[in-house]
Amino acid sequence: MIRQTPPPATTSQLSAQQMCELASEVLRTEADAIAQLIPRINAHFLTACEHLLHCSGRIAVTGIGKSGHIAGKIAATLASTGTPAFFVHPTEAGHGDLGMLMSGDVMLMLSNSGETEELKALLPGIKRLGVALIILTGKTDSSLVKHADIVLDVSVAKEACPLGLAPTSSTTAALAMGDALAITLLQARGFTDEDFARAHPSGALGRRLLLRIADIMHSGAEIPQVLPATTLMEAIVQITEKRLGMVAVVDPQQRLQGVFTDGDLRRAIDAQCDLASTRIDSLMTPDPVTISADALAVEGVHCMQTHKIQGLLVTDNQRLIGALNFHDLLQHGVV
Repeated sequence: MIRQTPPPATTSQLSAQQMCELASEVLRTEADAIAQLIPRINAHFLTACEHLLHCSGRIAVTGIGKSGHIAGKIAATLASTGTPAFFVHPTEAGHGDLGMLMSGDVMLMLSNSGETEELKALLPGIKRLGVALIILTGKTDSSLVKHADIVLDVSVAKEACPLGLAPTSSTTAALAMGDALAITLLQARGFTDEDFARAHPSGALGRRLLLRIADIMHSGAEIPQVLPATTLMEAIVQITEKRLGMVAVVDPQQRLQGVFTDGDLRRAIDAQCDLASTRIDSLMTPDPVTISADALAVEGVHCMQTHKIQGLLVTDNQRLIGALNFHDLLQHGVV
């Protein structure tokens, strides 16, 4: 049973219903702000995409305050979806970090007011470098706009803040437009899920799409294996020592003959097989399920689930080269 902790006492001037109504209104206001951007997916947006798509350098994204936080997220999204990008803080840029820019880059600038002094200070340096300037702004008649190569209108009817002061709808609109740019470029570049995984090697998707059986299998002396004439007792020793819940049966040339598992052992004990005299090849399962070392680890998961088994043997032209069990897949975050 899930225990619900009662909310702490509050001195709020709002009732619970009023809080919910206010929160709902915030979401409606911000949703409306995003919806109002749809008609602005026009020639200006396409021109911005062309500049970003054909940029021979990188995309420098900048903004200050709340717009700076949004700029950082847009830069991260672009970089992770195939468009090389980085965030540059405008204040630091004015004190040397503008040196990160070079001819061939594109500057993506965020300013709701279009009058941000820290951004204005960067204009001469940007122009000297010949860097294309794209501005996302809520004021299309502002000072910054006059110096822009491309202007994307992200103005909103109102902020979700009841005081009309805290950037809320405006930052949401800028973020959404940044996502629209990033995803459009992703598709235009033919960016695939494998490309995404290569940019996220530590993430779950990266493990699922990049990790191969060869990366996680046990090999060499770690493989539990015996010859066909091995006794049941000797096979049990191998299963116990290697702790994979099975032992492979191979001929002297390492060609796989069969497999003997924990389940087979229980059945052998039930049948009262003599441990010292029973040959393992009389109890093994011939032609077991195998997998290639080049297969993706996620294919190993699918194979085990399909055949309802807990372990896999890895072969190359019928020769045993590795082994793994379901715990190995769990340990590497594939499952």
